[in-house]
Amino acid sequence: MTRLSDTMEKQGRLLSSRLFVKHRQVEVALSRSVLAWKETERNRKRSSGITNSADTAHSNAVQVCEIVSVCKTKDDDQDDTETRRSQKKAKQQAHLYPHAFTVSYIRRTRQHQWRCSDVTFHSVNQGLCEQWIQAINEQLSLLPNRPKSLLVYINPYGGKRRGKRIYEQKVAPLFRRACISADVIVTERANHARDHLKTEANLDKYDGVVCVGGDGMFSEILHGLVTRTQTDNGVDQNQPDAELVPCSLHIGIIPAGSTDCICFATVGTNDPVTSALHIIVGDSQPMDVCSIHHNDTFIRYSVSLLGYGFYGDVLTDSERKRWLGPARYDLSGVKTFLSHNFYEGTISFLPAENNMGDPRDKLQCRSGCRVCQHKPSSKDTQWEMSEEKEKSDKDGSGGWSVIRGKFIAINAANMSCACPRSPKGLSPSAHLADGTTDLILVRKCSRLDFLRHLLRHTNKDDQFDHSFVEVHRVRKFRFQPMYQELVSLEDLSETPKKTGFSPICSTQTTLNYSTSHSSWNCDGEILPHAAIRVSVQCQLIRLFARGIEEQQQQQGVSEDPCTLWAPEPDSH
Repeated sequence: MTRLSDTMEKQGRLLSSRLFVKHRQVEVALSRSVLAWKETERNRKRSSGITNSADTAHSNAVQVCEIVSVCKTKDDDQDDTETRRSQKKAKQQAHLYPHAFTVSYIRRTRQHQWRCSDVTFHSVNQGLCEQWIQAINEQLSLLPNRPKSLLVYINPYGGKRRGKRIYEQKVAPLFRRACISADVIVTERANHARDHLKTEANLDKYDGVVCVGGDGMFSEILHGLVTRTQTDNGVDQNQPDAELVPCSLHIGIIPAGSTDCICFATVGTNDPVTSALHIIVGDSQPMDVCSIHHNDTFIRYSVSLLGYGFYGDVLTDSERKRWLGPARYDLSGVKTFLSHNFYEGTISFLPAENNMGDPRDKLQCRSGCRVCQHKPSSKDTQWEMSEEKEKSDKDGSGGWSVIRGKFIAINAANMSCACPRSPKGLSPSAHLADGTTDLILVRKCSRLDFLRHLLRHTNKDDQFDHSFVEVHRVRKFRFQPMYQELVSLEDLSETPKKTGFSPICSTQTTLNYSTSHSSWNCDGEILPHAAIRVSVQCQLIRLFARGIEEQQQQQGVSEDPCTLWAPEPDSH
């Protein structure tokens, strides 16, 4: 790992001074990438009697890209007000060193959460403070993707109706501190944000769009922004093979809904303050989006889960129980499990290339994921299309695989779909931005076997390690239900109506193959058609996020900051 001293030597110190922090003299140094400060040798010798230069107990380093803001400190913002003694020292220091500036920066806490911390530097020289403020602000201005103006949509009804309060109390103050202007729209109806983005919003004014709400609110923003981008670029969304234009504006998510799956999968926590800080520092996480068509008609976009069978039935039943709130999902889940329905159909899919990994390879998508960093170029796409055509000419399949059977569930996971209840998710090794989706097929099995499969979503066991479960990494797939075909009496005798739970599951008691089909659960919305065609649009959008950080990434700047300074730093 590169030491901070090496970074400083390569880049050169832009500024260094001796200042004061909490009555202690510190040496402060700024490079293009790091702001660091440490107590002077004299202070450490007096406080602990240790003069070993390897002592780093009072050394600090912050990456410049994780500085939220820097500003002149007002008199009423002076730190150290905990005790009378500290107040007295603060007054003495304010008299001796009347000028100060405060740096706000990101501090990592537990479970991927971020918080905003402050450090105040004091000096006797006003010009020196202004020099530091200017130098740090100059480095912040050079950072890409940092937003200056945002369009914010708040869903006041989502989750526990806390969206507006969360934004005003936790997010807006941070935006103001970072000098970010925000135009706020509180939505008044379903699809208000989507329709406004599609037609009315002047997107040239903004650096990003932020939604305050749950996954449903994010879906509105996604559909509005993607549709607006395709319309402005003359792309027909109804063409299944159309190459969609990536959105130029980033999307930010402030979690405030009953489900915040997208936020959890891209940040690692459903914490509004953490998400706000990711927006402020301009983090950028590309994401794949699935486009869904029925024949030659566009239906919807999906970024997390497409589920037919079990998850489709759960959603369909829960929609009738909205008055129960979030508890409706648990009740509908139990009811659907007891019904133990299965559905017949044909699934066709185009497998991903060998170099895209495997859903069971244990390689999880994390911040800086090397798999997602390789985005196929237009040349690669053209080569793949020509290769598909060549294969199609030879065997008539075009490289597609076809599976026909009876399925309890068909799931397509664009991401891990991890959440607090299912820490690993439906597909733990799915990637956010590799141009693929993981297609999970759960064939007809006993109720006990299916329960074993479901339970593995809540623990660390491999949920794909069953004879009735198979998973494929694909770029496209099609599904055709078989309910329109005639079936034998033997097949009819195996239909879901023969479960022994018909009084509970009255919706299936008159089951026949003219109606015995499920619905697709598309990110929490029911699709109007069962026969669909799905294509993965590689990195169609970008979020203000950086993916889930590994343990060593969470520690931030971990190198030794004591070796940043020359033996005789420039003092003032």
